[in-house]
Amino acid sequence: MTTSSALDSFLDKWRTRWPEWSVAEPFIPEHQRNLVVAWFSLLQEFDDILNTAGDPLPADAKLAWWGEELRSWAGQRSRHPLGRLLEPVRAPWAELAQTLPDLVEARAVPVDAAHAQKALMAYAAAVAAVEAVMFDTPARDDVATPVLLQTLSQRLQEAGVAAVPRSLLAQDDGNAPQRYAAELLQPWPARVAGPRPRRMYASLARTRLQAFAAGRAPQVTPLRTLLRTWWAGRG
Repeated sequence: MTTSSALDSFLDKWRTRWPEWSVAEPFIPEHQRNLVVAWFSLLQEFDDILNTAGDPLPADAKLAWWGEELRSWAGQRSRHPLGRLLEPVRAPWAELAQTLPDLVEARAVPVDAAHAQKALMAYAAAVAAVEAVMFDTPARDDVATPVLLQTLSQRLQEAGVAAVPRSLLAQDDGNAPQRYAAELLQPWPARVAGPRPRRMYASLARTRLQAFAAGRAPQVTPLRTLLRTWWAGRG
C-alpha cells in the first residue's frame, strides 16, 4: 500500500464512523479539510486504545508506539501516514505524548464522575493545546472541557458499563449508563469554546450522546445536521 493510499484509508475510516461530517465539512475552509479529518482520525486512534476490550497489552504497546511517534514529529521524522498532514504543524506534540499513559489509567472504573474527569483532564488539555496551534486560535482556559466531555462521551458509548462511575452503578437500577450520559450533558452547551472544527465536532458528538441518554439510536437528518453544525461553527 502506498503512503497516499494508507493515508486515505485512515481518513476514510474516520469519515465512515462520522458520516454526519460530510454535511458539516463545507463549513471548514477547503485547504483545512484533510488536516481536520487527519487530526480527528488520530484522536479516534487514541479513543480506540482507551476503550479497548479484552487483553490490553496490544493496545498499550500501540499507545507506547504513538508516544514515540509524536515525539519524533518535532524533528520531522514521522512514520505513520497521518504524520504526512499533521507533522508539519508546529504543535506541542511532545506534551501530548506525555499525557498518553493517562489513557491506560483511565480505563479503570472511576469512583465517581469527578474522578473520571480528573483522570483525563491533562490529556484533554494537551489535545486542546494542539488544536489552538493547529487552527490558529487563542489559548483559553475553558477549551479543554469540551474535549474532556467528548472523550468521556465516546468512552461511555463504546465501553458501556465499564465506563460508568461506581457511584452510579451502586444504585443498581439497570439505567446507570443513561444516567451517566445525562450527567455528562449537564455541563455541555450546544455551542462550546474552541476552534471551529472542535465546535462542530462537539455538536455532532453531543447529539449522539443525547440520543444515548434517551435510550434510542441517533436520528440524523442532513437538514438538522446542517443547521446544527452551522450554528456551532459560527464565530
